Amino acid sequence: MSFRSMEEFWLFYMKQHSKPATRRWHFAGTLSSILCLIYAVLFNWWFVFLVPLVGYGMAWYSHFYVEGNIPATFGHPVWSLLCDYKMFGLMLTGQMDKEIKRLGM
Repeated sequence: MSFRSMEEFWLFYMKQHSKPATRRWHFAGTLSSILCLIYAVLFNWWFVFLVPLVGYGMAWYSHFYVEGNIPATFGHPVWSLLCDYKMFGLMLTGQMDKEIKRLGM
C-alpha cells in the first residue's frame, strides 16, 4: 500500500489504532522511551539500547494482543514513527478525542 501524503497515511495509521487501549499502550511506550533516552543522555549511555526496545515493545504488544493487527511500522517505519509522535502529542494535550471525531472514527 502506498500513500501520497502524510494526511493520507495518518488516516490509515489511526484505523490501525482504533481501540483506545492500543493508543494508551503507544502513549506509555513513547513516554517510556523518551524517559529512557533522557536517562541515557544524563546518566548512563547503556540505557540508549532500551529506547527502541521499550517503545516498540509496548506498541507492538498492543497491536498483537489488543488491536489484533500488524504494526504499521513493518511497512512504513518513518511515517509510523512520525505519526506515533503526532498521536503522543495529541494525547498529551488532550486533543486525541477531537482528532478521532474529525476523522469520523
